[in-house]
Amino acid sequence: MNSASINDAQLQLSRQIENVLVDRNLRGMKKVQPALEPGYYLRAAQLLRDIKGTVLIGTGFPVVDTFETDGPVGAIALYDTLEYLGAEPVIVCGPPMSAALAADYRVHEIKVGPQGKCEIEAQQALDQLKPSLVLSIERPGQAEDGHYYNMRGEDISPRAACFDTFVKQCDCPTIAIGDGGNEIGMGNVKEALRDLDITAAATQCDELLIADVSNWGAYGLIALLGLWRNEDLLARIEPLKILDYLSRLGSVDGVTRLNELTEDGLSPDEGEAVLLQLRKLVGMA
Repeated sequence: MNSASINDAQLQLSRQIENVLVDRNLRGMKKVQPALEPGYYLRAAQLLRDIKGTVLIGTGFPVVDTFETDGPVGAIALYDTLEYLGAEPVIVCGPPMSAALAADYRVHEIKVGPQGKCEIEAQQALDQLKPSLVLSIERPGQAEDGHYYNMRGEDISPRAACFDTFVKQCDCPTIAIGDGGNEIGMGNVKEALRDLDITAAATQCDELLIADVSNWGAYGLIALLGLWRNEDLLARIEPLKILDYLSRLGSVDGVTRLNELTEDGLSPDEGEAVLLQLRKLVGMA
């Protein structure tokens, strides 16, 4: 098989993954999908393929006085996978999540609240950590007015930490994963978000990935990384175990706002079903 046909096959696979991940259309991402050039999961995964340096993973969407389960589950899945593949991932988040994860993961804490010095904070971290790639998963993104908003349209700026500046100021590739329109990276599809009931984020990235649940977007990337390695990397992920871990640290479901083993109001069985679909697509199940 020549390289052209391999590329064609991989592009087709990427499209299948992209369709699976927005099939439920929980928050309108299926309507947004046409605004993205097909193959976005493939292109993003290629940025991570064989990466060995530091990868910054920004996550943690503030809900009430803690953090939601969507985002951190996928961030931990990516962290564990990338570390297994030889990279050095670092989770970038604000308190209380930063303190909660620090005992078990490499964490870089960013300040919560007024964003007056966020550019300096980001540049100092980028100079110190020298990332090979910056990835955002379910991080609130600044709207055009510079504020942060949740899915209910509430201004959560006083409880948000700024990861936008990391994405904007780094000199390496950037990937962002989101599921609603108010996350970092959604500036890439600004026009397509106008029909959604959301205060959209304006921050852009190199490759935007959309999914019905942001955690599931991480699984799409891992599926492709496993394909190239000829190893079932998705089989190493246990969403319920990660949810239980986060719950014990005080996480809540972003939709119900309850400390329970769910993501965006969905049973972990939903995420497990998506994992199985992806494993089948890449021939690992």
